[in-house]
Amino acid sequence: QVQLVESGGGLVQAGGSLRLSCAGSGRTFSSLAVGWFRQVPGKEREFVAVINKDGSTTHYGYSVKGRFTISRDNAANTVYLQMNGLQPEDTAVYYCGAATSELLGPDYYDYWGQGTRVTVSS
Repeated sequence: QVQLVESGGGLVQAGGSLRLSCAGSGRTFSSLAVGWFRQVPGKEREFVAVINKDGSTTHYGYSVKGRFTISRDNAANTVYLQMNGLQPEDTAVYYCGAATSELLGPDYYDYWGQGTRVTVSS
């Protein structure tokens, strides 16, 4: 069993930065791909970024590519999402999830965190 806890959300002005953390528990965390997704009420969950189990492969959603960076520290059982150049449209609840492969869609993720809210003011 793996538990995920997100942190690092908050209120930031447009153009600012935040770093989200996804802390995982359990010995299998380092064997799982971890993805970040975000959701705004009334809208579909949006893929943000994913990283494979050893950190050698990453993928990004079109709207965040070039601004966000995903990384992981398996010794610390933590995945990070560095968000730079934040814009009001980045406002959402951000969730991390874990899956057996970085190629899987969110419906196939086995574990999810509770989410952390990011608000970007204009």
